[in-house]
Amino acid sequence: MSLSGILLGVINVAIVIGILLLVGAIILWFCSWIGFSVPDMVRKLYIGVVALIGLYMLVALLFGLPSGWRIIAQTVPAALA
Repeated sequence: MSLSGILLGVINVAIVIGILLLVGAIILWFCSWIGFSVPDMVRKLYIGVVALIGLYMLVALLFGLPSGWRIIAQTVPAALA
């Protein structure tokens, strides 16, 4: 494993976390726009889940473990054939 591979992996993890937080912010904005308030506990729970996903991706990157996305990507085309 090279340093550039680790750097690209960390950037990938940061992008995924950013996208998940952006999706959560858009959903929160939409809920407030229609007048539905989201409790603080739900917000904290969502951020916690995003943090756990990021931690899993970092551990998988550092230890060379397969992530769930690769497993899903390998099984779906075989099921469609």
